[in-house]
Amino acid sequence: MEYSKTYVAKAEHIDVQEIMDGLYYPFYMEYCRHDYIREVLGFDFETEAKNGVYMVLSSYNISFLRSLKKGDEFTVTCTLYKDKAGLPKLHFKQAIMLNNKVMTKATFTGTCVPATGGRPYLPTSVLEKIADAPVLEE
Repeated sequence: MEYSKTYVAKAEHIDVQEIMDGLYYPFYMEYCRHDYIREVLGFDFETEAKNGVYMVLSSYNISFLRSLKKGDEFTVTCTLYKDKAGLPKLHFKQAIMLNNKVMTKATFTGTCVPATGGRPYLPTSVLEKIADAPVLEE
């Protein structure tokens, strides 16, 4: 299931070249991904952290294809994939789209860890929600 949110490039995110600074693309992707995790997976970061469960990123790969400019209204997409090897990982393929063109694309990988330390895992509630998710083949 592809999930998406629409945002506007803020003036304070624009650099001296009059394009959005590369630092901010992952932030917009994070906003969308966190909304997806909360709304679709039912995982609330604040509540879970208080309960001793941290969801953390383990890696990401991002490609910048085109630049956004101040005031651009763009869409961020997010699609969840399970791990091919069955590891306790969530893979999120994301893109930033403007006028049906891919501006930036990325894959973010995350997992959960106990706040007290320990091995990565995915809570049962999350595993139930991702049972039918496609497998990341990359």
